[in-house]
Amino acid sequence: MSIYSPKNLVPKFFANTSRSYDKIVRYATFGKDMLWKRHILDKIHGKSILDLACGTGILTRMIAQKFQDDTIVGVDITPSYLDVAKSNSKSFKNILFVHQDAEDLKIGQKFDSIVSSYIPKYCDAQTLIKKCILHLNPNGVIILHDFTYPNNIFIQNLWNFYFVLLRFIGYFIPTWNDAFVELPKLIRSSNWLENYVSAMKKYGLDVEVEYLTLNSCAVIVGQKLNS
Repeated sequence: MSIYSPKNLVPKFFANTSRSYDKIVRYATFGKDMLWKRHILDKIHGKSILDLACGTGILTRMIAQKFQDDTIVGVDITPSYLDVAKSNSKSFKNILFVHQDAEDLKIGQKFDSIVSSYIPKYCDAQTLIKKCILHLNPNGVIILHDFTYPNNIFIQNLWNFYFVLLRFIGYFIPTWNDAFVELPKLIRSSNWLENYVSAMKKYGLDVEVEYLTLNSCAVIVGQKLNS
């Protein structure tokens, strides 16, 4: 991993933010985070589901609630986030949380659906998709969601102003200051969407891309059609 890899931002953003994450993501996205995750839910199928970079388990629990007879595995690289996820998911009997790096995934089983919200911009597309393919059943789907920088000038100005506001708020929430400062830079510079489309097609997946909320984020779905 290069010293300049976006993955190096993960400990800066998430080392001390697990307890406040759920509130921050809800308020910082004006509640849209839940709508985006419901959009992911609509694309899931099968009986075994893997949630990569599950964080505090927001999406994991939504999946477990909808697919109550299915097996849900949540994977995350940050122990403190997994601690919160486990604490908040005690009522769910169909969830298993695992401490692993998604780019070095070794679960020992395959899944019908592999999903993730917010992981793409941090990882190398070729590495992550290769690992996902190794854990994907025939006709399985990989569903990835993350922020994108809008292409409309007017929306860009609103987007930039909003992150200036978040940066100001970060002065009063020190644990989130690094994220509020660095995240917009990462989103603007990231080519994650193009990279993952290329990686998915390289491995023979049928690919669909859908932009959401004024092109401020996107969902990419790759389906493994071969047996």
